[in-house]
Amino acid sequence: MKSIRMCRCFIFDMDGTLTQTNQLIYDSFNYIARKYRDRTYTIPEITAMFGPPEEDALLSIVEPGEIDAVMEDYLSFYRANHSRLARLYPGIEETLRFLKERGRTIALFTGKGSRTTAITLEEFGLNAYFDAVVTGNDVENHKPSPEGIRRVLERFSLHPDDALMIGDAVSDVKAARGAGVPVVAVLWDSYGKERVLQMNADFVFHDVSEFHRWVRTELD
Repeated sequence: MKSIRMCRCFIFDMDGTLTQTNQLIYDSFNYIARKYRDRTYTIPEITAMFGPPEEDALLSIVEPGEIDAVMEDYLSFYRANHSRLARLYPGIEETLRFLKERGRTIALFTGKGSRTTAITLEEFGLNAYFDAVVTGNDVENHKPSPEGIRRVLERFSLHPDDALMIGDAVSDVKAARGAGVPVVAVLWDSYGKERVLQMNADFVFHDVSEFHRWVRTELD
């Protein structure tokens, strides 16, 4: 198994990797569905909409002419219910702090839109840890496209071997493969765990403490 001792940049996904926000997202989508269409969606139906940022994904529920008002309602619900429905996985902030203390570049590459990303980073006090943030609004091609990873590499003049992608979804693994970047699959809250396991990621971890110990061992 390859060492990451010389890895200069750690690129993290957000939902299901750093933050337990899936229930918040499901409830936010169904808040819109109930308000505008008087129906609710199952979790598989909602996850099938994932990929583009919220304003695009919500077009599976509402019409284009409604999207401005819908997004305002979505963001209002998302922010108001963040502290009740979302949490930072225990041990994640310690890992980010350790990487920062070791002088590593830390980037975020998420399919979330820029506004929900900003809310979550603010609510959890994570902004100071990230040297770059790439959201679904910042790329033309969404995950599993490697565009977001390549943007990070270009920004910091990095070779693919200088970076590591950490994510919980098949799209994260595919994006990393497309960029030629080694990938860590983290499965502590993956909604597609079985499919991710079939992707043969370079490294696989099932809980945050195991991942944190590995990072410390590799970089100390």
